Amino acid sequence: MVSEEVPLLAVTTHEAIYDRFVPDQKRWIMFHVSFVGLLPMLVQGTFVPSISHIAKDLGLAHAVVNLAFSLSILASAIGALVWTAYSSFYGRRLIYLWGMPFLCVGSCGVALSTSLQSLLLWRFVQTFGCAGALSLGTGVIGDIYKLEERGTAIGVFFGVTFFGHAIAPFLGGAATQYWSWRNLHYSIGAWGLLDMLLIYLSFPETSHPGTLGIDKVTRRRWIHITRVNPLSSLWLLRSPNLFAVMFASALVLISNYVLLVPMAYTIGIRYGITNEAIIGACFIPSGLGSFTGALVAGRLSDIVVRRWQEKRRGVWCPEDRLRATWIGGLFVVPLSIGISGLITTYIGGPMGLALNILCLYANGVGVDLVVNPSTSYNVDVVHSRSAEATAAFLGTKSLIMSTVTALVIPSIERIGVAWTNIIVAVLALIGQG
Repeated sequence: MVSEEVPLLAVTTHEAIYDRFVPDQKRWIMFHVSFVGLLPMLVQGTFVPSISHIAKDLGLAHAVVNLAFSLSILASAIGALVWTAYSSFYGRRLIYLWGMPFLCVGSCGVALSTSLQSLLLWRFVQTFGCAGALSLGTGVIGDIYKLEERGTAIGVFFGVTFFGHAIAPFLGGAATQYWSWRNLHYSIGAWGLLDMLLIYLSFPETSHPGTLGIDKVTRRRWIHITRVNPLSSLWLLRSPNLFAVMFASALVLISNYVLLVPMAYTIGIRYGITNEAIIGACFIPSGLGSFTGALVAGRLSDIVVRRWQEKRRGVWCPEDRLRATWIGGLFVVPLSIGISGLITTYIGGPMGLALNILCLYANGVGVDLVVNPSTSYNVDVVHSRSAEATAAFLGTKSLIMSTVTALVIPSIERIGVAWTNIIVAVLALIGQG
């Protein structure tokens, strides 16, 4: 019987591949992918605090507008699968450039929306355009960093992108309250144009030489268009290990969405907060927790890998990286969301609000202590298709999250905040078990 102590992959070093870029170039590439990685966080995070204003402006119910948020998560799943599948054929750089026009046009469409139908359509296009940013960024990091450096690099990448997760709800709430939710989406479109210009001018192709599908085409046309199956990356999840890791991290990530998506209807109503900017500011502790957790988890997972490799006298087992998830998955996440539900239900006033803020921060830390090593594990195990593995990982989780976000408010209305949160805490524990 194979135990987790037995290496599942043969270790092959390609030192020259990772020395193609000098450290300064690697830092510049990291800046690029992190800057682009902020976009999906802004697109998702700025929308939630503006739901009530959009509903009022378009004459719709809050729950109906919340469907646009659920649809955008579905668009993230589809977009991530599409963009990364084509990146394995055409390369990272070109796919970055292809996605940005969708984001820009979709953002302008959202800003011009006058009905639910147009809002849903353009929200889908907008989110679809930037959906590949995280999986492509993870793939780029796998292209340029060695095994022993990869966890830390992915930690920095997610740390920077989750900084956007921290500030996006506040920016969305402030823009909605004091400016306009329509102008906010025009601004996101302008950001996309700036990203596209920077990538076009100074971002190199990072895929390993000879690994792209286009490199293997012998008779190439000037404009060579090939149909790629975007669902092919999902086939990677036939591996029991990869599927189990994905499902476990999804159960943990649910806790973050259950705390944040209904914020205006839980913490907002319980503590009398009606200003969208203040509600948006309540998202900041979770984002700061994610930022902290991403940095800690990346370095911690690299340390765990090196120590266990030394114990086996140089033999590497990819599952060692998952040992770094135990603290977050078994303790921090279940306790933070369970206690938050009880606090919201039974403790009012400033004390209850302060304790909830601490729970939001702890949950952000705990979620990233699980998600970051899990993502790095995927890159380690399926390195030649790292972007696709990450897309399958993130895309499947997004499909799960789109269902959860559609159900969370009805669940809170039916059984209350405390029981909803306790159920999610139990799910997180089951995932780690």
